[in-house]
Amino acid sequence: MQDQNKQREHELEQEGSNKVMRWVASVVGILIALFVIGGGVYTVYALQPANRHNESVVSVHIPDGATNDEIANILKKDGLIRNTSIFKMWLKTHSIANFQAGDFYVSPSMNNRQIVSQLQGGGGRPVVGHVLVKEGQTIDEIGNTIAKNTKYSKKDFLALMKNKKFLATLEKRYPKLLTSSMKKKDVRYHLEGYLFPAKYDVYQGASLDELVTQMVEKENEVLMPYYSSIKKKDLTVQQVLTLASLVEREGVKDTDRRKIAGVFFNRLDAGMPLQSDISVMYALNKHKHSLSLKDVKVKSPYNLYVHKGYGPGPFNNPSLNSISAVLNPLDRDDNYLYFVANLKTGEVKFSHTLDEHEANNASFGQ
Repeated sequence: MQDQNKQREHELEQEGSNKVMRWVASVVGILIALFVIGGGVYTVYALQPANRHNESVVSVHIPDGATNDEIANILKKDGLIRNTSIFKMWLKTHSIANFQAGDFYVSPSMNNRQIVSQLQGGGGRPVVGHVLVKEGQTIDEIGNTIAKNTKYSKKDFLALMKNKKFLATLEKRYPKLLTSSMKKKDVRYHLEGYLFPAKYDVYQGASLDELVTQMVEKENEVLMPYYSSIKKKDLTVQQVLTLASLVEREGVKDTDRRKIAGVFFNRLDAGMPLQSDISVMYALNKHKHSLSLKDVKVKSPYNLYVHKGYGPGPFNNPSLNSISAVLNPLDRDDNYLYFVANLKTGEVKFSHTLDEHEANNASFGQ
């Protein structure tokens, strides 16, 4: 009987021990599962962009011969990846190597594949949009385009156009281009006429300053071959762009534009006001199909019906064709002082006297 009791006690102890072992095994299993799940979740987390909401751009330097380990450390130090070990594991599982040496633009908003693409390619910033500056657009109109195609508002853009520190920086960088504009008084926008008409890429993380600087740099690039010619003609860049901005809106064909430029120079030499409707509309800050007597008397330094000379500066941002027309005017010796364009067909007639001008205007039914 005693032996039976001992055997029973042993069985109970064994059963209890088994329960403990099963419990321990269950706990260990749960912990392992949680560890695996947690590791998987963290891995997924670590493979995400470092900060998908931060589109700023960091310049990353990759030394020649850098290993994947070294590149991962560089990216982690610059806040571009979340975990170096997991990033290296990702590179290994995707058999990624062949990184180039040099300077690359990378954003915390990029995922691993995008980062690798940057480091394996040319390193340029991704293009996220475009801004098209059309020939003859005013700064006010360009502001609308920027607001429509970028994250920046028209208010931001117009404020930058008035930012003296920004303008001073540009003048220092492009003195041949901007000095004559910065010297003028009563100028609405010193960069009016200096944002060259073209299509501009908007890069990820690019500031509004960078975008505008692209436009000014393009203007400087285009005018570079003409600076010596402008100086020889005893003109300033501001004067050339002012006349070019009028020519841009007054004529369509290149030959007409060159003749119109000749008329403007003839009027200047004769001490006559240029009397361009474009100047009045800029002074009024609105486009009109016809001007009233009250309109042409508007008080503004930009009103070239009232004021002689070039006025404060350009009235829009002219094309190279219009700039070339001003530098190569036609028929100066014919001494034309007037012109009128047919608003329907674009035909332009030139005349020497006011009577001839009014007759030409009447022939167009205007």
